Amino acid sequence: MITRMLGCSVKELEAAAEIIKSGGVVGIPTETVYGLAANAFDAEAVRKIFAAKGRPADNPLIVHISSLSMINDIASYVPPLVGDLAKRFWPGPLTMIMPKSEKIPLVTSGGLDTVGIRFPSHPVAMRLIGLCGVPLAAPSANLSGSPSPTSAKRVFDDMNGRIPAIVDGGESDVGVESTVIAFEGDGVRILRPGGITREMLLEVCPSVTVDSGVLNEISPDAVARSPGMKYKHYAPKAEVRIIRGSLEAYREYVAKNAQDGDCCLLFSESEAVGGVPYICYGKSSKEQAHGLFEALRVLDERGAKRVFARCPETDGVGLAVYNRILRAAGFCIIDSEVQE
Repeated sequence: MITRMLGCSVKELEAAAEIIKSGGVVGIPTETVYGLAANAFDAEAVRKIFAAKGRPADNPLIVHISSLSMINDIASYVPPLVGDLAKRFWPGPLTMIMPKSEKIPLVTSGGLDTVGIRFPSHPVAMRLIGLCGVPLAAPSANLSGSPSPTSAKRVFDDMNGRIPAIVDGGESDVGVESTVIAFEGDGVRILRPGGITREMLLEVCPSVTVDSGVLNEISPDAVARSPGMKYKHYAPKAEVRIIRGSLEAYREYVAKNAQDGDCCLLFSESEAVGGVPYICYGKSSKEQAHGLFEALRVLDERGAKRVFARCPETDGVGLAVYNRILRAAGFCIIDSEVQE
């Protein structure tokens, strides 16, 4: 299969829409990360997404819409809070889980009776969904387990020869996948943190809880209610260690343990340790969210064997960054303050 790179002209977006309407899969831009898009109602088309990614079948997909009216064909019940949340956060990086309609195949929902719905804000994604005339199932456009792509080039790196086309809509703005919430009573539960933070949700919802699976490894037998909960995700080929503690303690740990092939993942250049190679992924939580996945991919390109990562904050958007790097590290955290 030859993978075509398409631009954002009307003609090229129409070509991408025809591929999807014909049961194919296309790499598309969103404001979070790039996605692998197929007709969410077409079970055979959705199976092609799983095949291209090598994705476990029990890992649910998020369904993307371009108008609120599309929810009626996707959800069998719309919780009362949806309207207020949609008014505040849609279009944008928020996914809301609702009971699915019979039109959504079980392959799309990962075998669940619920489905995650998102209204992306990227103008190209919205135009393409409109041209397709159907909601699009679209997980991140990477090989399963590897860092999510935030540019068309990175999609091509993983998907060349696996899908017929990729639409180049520029670099993703947010850089991490959407916040996923489930409705509980009169509030919501965050199943995966993202660009819409707990603090932002509290402006609309009476209560917001963070699921234990956000910060902790869940059982292999557990049912994943959201993408990004159950399996190791976002990981480069290198072994990643999160080093928690002060900058001084971090430097001492790296200086003591660094070997050939090691690399540091830092917030800024001023944190560099001796002659140990490093990559920076942002001083602020917003910058870190935007730069994390690209930094992990650059580590692979440099052939890093081990990575010593500075530990991000866990409030605001920082929670999303921490969640992603925690999974990239396979939950390997070292407290440098107590190292001998």
